[in-house]
Amino acid sequence: QLQLVESGGGSVQVGGSMRLSCAASGNTDGTRCMGWFRQAPGKEREGVALIYTGRTGRPMYADSVKGRFTISQNNAENMLYLQMNSLKPEDTATYYCAADAGVRFLCGWSQGLYVAWGQGTQVTVSS
Repeated sequence: QLQLVESGGGSVQVGGSMRLSCAASGNTDGTRCMGWFRQAPGKEREGVALIYTGRTGRPMYADSVKGRFTISQNNAENMLYLQMNSLKPEDTATYYCAADAGVRFLCGWSQGLYVAWGQGTQVTVSS
């Protein structure tokens, strides 16, 4: 099984930056789609950014974060990152790292595809 642990959340002011990290352990062999999802209070969890590990394919971003967030990976260290710039109050949420089963060889936004989830890290953007 794959275990995921997020870190790097906290509080930041509007316009600030923050980097989230996700450490993967356990069955890290092979390639898979990994990504970041978030859930704001009273709202459904939504996809933020996706990337297929071990490939040079183009990452995928939700429209709400395009141009502000960057997803990246370090396969050698089994790490996934989310660099968040120009943060807005609406970015306030619990952010989750997720990984799919690695059988489709491409990324998708459907949360049912993801078989491993981290515990989440809180990001609060205040004005």
